[in-house]
Amino acid sequence: MSPLKLGIPKGSLQDATVDLFARAGWKIAVSSRSYVPSIDDPEIECLLVRAQEMARYVETGALDAGITGHDWVVETDAAVEELAELVYAKQRLARVRWVLAVPEDSPVRHAKDLTGKVIATEVVRITEKYLARHGVTSRVEFSWGATEVKVPQLADAIVEVTETGSSLRANRLRIVDTVLESATVFIMNRAAAADPWRREKADNLILMLQGAIAAASKVGLLLNVKRDDLPRVLDVLPALKKPTISTLSDPDWVAVNTIIEEAVVRQILPKLKAANAQGIVEYPLNKIVL
Repeated sequence: MSPLKLGIPKGSLQDATVDLFARAGWKIAVSSRSYVPSIDDPEIECLLVRAQEMARYVETGALDAGITGHDWVVETDAAVEELAELVYAKQRLARVRWVLAVPEDSPVRHAKDLTGKVIATEVVRITEKYLARHGVTSRVEFSWGATEVKVPQLADAIVEVTETGSSLRANRLRIVDTVLESATVFIMNRAAAADPWRREKADNLILMLQGAIAAASKVGLLLNVKRDDLPRVLDVLPALKKPTISTLSDPDWVAVNTIIEEAVVRQILPKLKAANAQGIVEYPLNKIVL
């Protein structure tokens, strides 16, 4: 059986993707001189491909599967299978937005105000479809990059991708509307997806990647508490479902094991201590498979 040909996104998502694979259990080594990374799995063959081109190569069968943005599947209108969302981006675990933005002092307040205007963007088709839904006729120009600096001298508005909006604000731009919300997706060639071995390999890979994403913002907490104080501790603890409670050698004591958001640990630990919890241990997680 030939290996699964997998596209790894080159560019802004590359480092985040390699890190995600490492947390999922696969080590990918990328050389600055090669577009063919090595991976510690003989059943997978990797190739670095720009996210903007990924869907096209998966559609034609040059790749069996790949990781790209949903936005680029829409933009290229590629006939591929979107098997799963992998919600991570270059800065944080989140979806991204393609937004319509104008200078802060622009009179434009709605899409209809752009009739007859010029819009610069990297996603021409997505923008044209958005304008058509709003009954707006504008000139949409492809932007090769640095789109934020093209207004107002070269364009009246832009459609640009953002995670936090900080770059737009830094360039004194105001968001008018969200054109498309997107997340990273695992896509597959339709013929490859119909092959039982390749589909199972892809599904197993997705399972581990999603498990690593689920664990990224969470930690485990282990603590000991007297049975009489257990209700107070449980009132403090959130959990994915319910904490695991185990009996200790001393029947008057129990061990409590749970998973919580890392961001709330600093708030919860003092409350646990006040509820008479002892031996509190915080530990990192690699994967959570639900």
